[in-house]
This record gives sequence, structure tokens and C-alpha cells, in this order.
Amino acid sequence: MRATDEPEGVLAVMATMTDVARVAGVSAATVSHVVNGTRAVREETRRAVEDAIASTGYSPNTLARSLATGGTSSIAVVMSAISNPYFGQVLQGVEAEVVRQGYTLLLADPHDDPEHELTVVRTMRERRVDGIVLAASADPRPALDHLDAQNVPVVLADRLLDERYDQVGPENTEPTAQLVDHLAGLGHRRIGMIAGLAGLSTTEERLIGYREGLARNGFEYDSALVDSGRSDSAGAADAVARLLAVPDRPTAFIAANNSMTIGAMSAFGDAGLEVPSDVALVGFDDFPWADHFAPRLTVVAQPCADIGAKAAQLLLRRLADPSVEPETHRLPSRLVHRNSCGCR
Repeated sequence: MRATDEPEGVLAVMATMTDVARVAGVSAATVSHVVNGTRAVREETRRAVEDAIASTGYSPNTLARSLATGGTSSIAVVMSAISNPYFGQVLQGVEAEVVRQGYTLLLADPHDDPEHELTVVRTMRERRVDGIVLAASADPRPALDHLDAQNVPVVLADRLLDERYDQVGPENTEPTAQLVDHLAGLGHRRIGMIAGLAGLSTTEERLIGYREGLARNGFEYDSALVDSGRSDSAGAADAVARLLAVPDRPTAFIAANNSMTIGAMSAFGDAGLEVPSDVALVGFDDFPWADHFAPRLTVVAQPCADIGAKAAQLLLRRLADPSVEPETHRLPSRLVHRNSCGCR
């Protein structure tokens, strides 16, 4: 046991996690797993840790820590996790990291609405979160300005904006170009693009990749073959209906996220078209049931959990040392080849 760094009068002496680990004969990480419930441990190990906690009087003492630091040992994740299954996987990666370090997690869904995004980050600041992982909207500057003014550390996840911030996201441009390559290699010359919500960095980067793929296959860009699916399934269904009405319509489509891939599949069915015999479809984002569709979906898979974990690591690093230089990380995406593209 040792004197704490807590303010005088809050707590004079307390047991540490290291003290508990020494008494129980286990690692401090094992003690953390027992205390926070972050990983299963053997029953005898759990009993040894619980006995050591009782004998040493160890307590995480979150309240005392909050009084000392002005924080709450909590981190907010602000992203459209409810409306987009991709973000649910990113969230899992964040949670695994921050819980392991003794933080609790708060989640808010801004619904990709800049006004609501600002309201959400203000609310999280009022709750005195120590930092925020943000999947930014198309117009995040008001929210970011507020966080900067309040000196709240923030890490941008998925949607990369400004190298003044720590940020981590997937490779978008080259993987989208590879989808064009693949469809062109199958003989398609009219390739439609169902783009995401205008203004999102992921939307712009995937559109750049689409154009690069067309250029390197000798195709001219035709704006009539690009429509916005607004990043959701209903918007994608509307976009498909419009693209199918174009003279000399596309014979293949790229959907720029998982929700829009599902919307496109529904729209093709409504139009009496079968994938891939009547029209080819590929998408950006893998998801658990993509391999169980008929047809099985050819997609670009993103390292969702790794993006979340890296975002959490960057935020924890900044909380430990606010003076560190911001870092930008691009994690590789990969083509998962199935048969919605028309391959056997």
C-alpha cells in the first residue's frame, strides 16, 4: 500500500491494484479483468483476487479520482452506431481498449446531423467525460470548435478531416478503384456508383477512387452514372431507381457502404432484376450476413474493430500526455471476393 496522489483530505492511504496482484499472486492485468469484468478468469483465480481485495481494502475509488483530476474516468463515443452496423463493430474495438484501462463508455448517436452533433458533444462535456471518439458529420466544425474551446481531447474515427487532431480510418480510395478494376475485368463498361452522404470524407474519398478506377481502365467519367444514396438503405433504393432509368443504364453497381448495399439489393428485386445474372453489385463494407445472401456479396472489408481499438489507443495516449504530436493512421481495407459481381 502507498500514499495516493489524491488531494489531502480526500484519501490518505489506499491499496493499489499492484498490491492486490501481489497478495493474490497474479498479474495486475488479471486483477483489472476481475474488477472490471472485461475477461473471463478461472474461478480459483477470481476467488484469490476477491480475497486479496477484501484483505487489502482495495477500491477503485472513482469519486476520489474524479475530484483529483476533474474527470470521470469516462470516454464518450459519438457516432451513428445505431443506424449503421459498421459503427457497431468500430464501437466494439473502442470498448475493448478503454474498459481494459478502467474507463467507462458513454455512447451517443448524432444521426449524421451537424446540429445534433453539436448538442451531443455539449452534453458529453457537461457530463465531464475525459475525452471523445468522434465519427464526424459532414459539417463537424461547430462541434470541434466547442471541444477545442473546452479543451476536451478528441480523436476522429473513420472520417478523417484535419491533421491537427489524432485520427484513424480505413483506406478508401484505392480499394474503391479496385472494385472498378474487378468489374471492368468482368467486361462491364457502364459502372454505376451509389455514393454516400455528401460532405463526408469517406464519401469524397470513395468517389475519388471510383474516378481513378474508371481512368485506369480507359473509361470516361459520366456523372449520369453517379447518384447519392445518402448513406442509408432507403436513399440507396431511390438512387438505384434513378440510375436504372438512365439511357444505356449501368450493368454493374458499386454501393459505397453496407446499408446502401442492402438498399440496392432491395431495389433490384423491386425492379424485377436478379443479381448477378441481370446486374452485378459490389459494395464497400463487409458485414456478418454478407456471406449468407443469395448471391453472396463481393465487398471491400474494413478493419472495423482495429479502427476502434486504434482510436481508443490514441485517445488514451493523449489523456496520458496532452503534449504529444497528433497522429493520423490509415488502416488497410481488402477485397472479399464472392459472387454478387458475377463470378462463379
